[in-house]
Amino acid sequence: MVEGMLDIPEHAVGLVVFAHGSGSSRHSPRNNYVAGVLREAGVATLLMDLLTPDEDREVARRFDIGLLTHRLLAAAHWVQGQAAARELPLGFFGASTGAAAAIEAAALLGVRAGAVVSRGGRPELASRTALATVTAPTLMLVGGRDAGVIELNQQAHDQLACEKALVIVPGATHLFEEPGTLEQVAQQAALWFAGHFAPVPHAWFPRYSVAAAGV
Repeated sequence: MVEGMLDIPEHAVGLVVFAHGSGSSRHSPRNNYVAGVLREAGVATLLMDLLTPDEDREVARRFDIGLLTHRLLAAAHWVQGQAAARELPLGFFGASTGAAAAIEAAALLGVRAGAVVSRGGRPELASRTALATVTAPTLMLVGGRDAGVIELNQQAHDQLACEKALVIVPGATHLFEEPGTLEQVAQQAALWFAGHFAPVPHAWFPRYSVAAAGV
């Protein structure tokens, strides 16, 4: 059994399941911040632990993309069985290794997955089959100072055949700890999800801009 936190705002336009990175959990302050911005944009969120406490002590488990994908699919099945979320379009937000699991899960769900966003992710850890067959529009957000990870995201981006975008956040390192950078990530993610789930409300608009490549 793993634990999670499900929040559904009034008049939600969709629901996003979060896949955290290695060594993180549903309490990740960065993912919780992004989730809060998503809810402001009318997107429900499920933040969950992908591993049990015992499993998380094994470093190899944190990189077991197959296991993480299985947990994400189980969470998607569970949440869509809840009355308040049953009719909501589904998306995935993945950080670090969670990005690979998000792509794998979306590929297996096919048209039932509405969108994917990766934050500082390792999407190249997803299988070639998943990268080639995922149909959910996929956004990759990477820090401009995240050496090596930009190239890994570009490699994965080039293999995608779906609607896709690779966005570089200027001045940001891997954890987006620099002032204003996580806000940019959250705004871009909210626009991506809300825009693919339903028209973005006129009253809600981003306050930040970023440099984009491969759109």
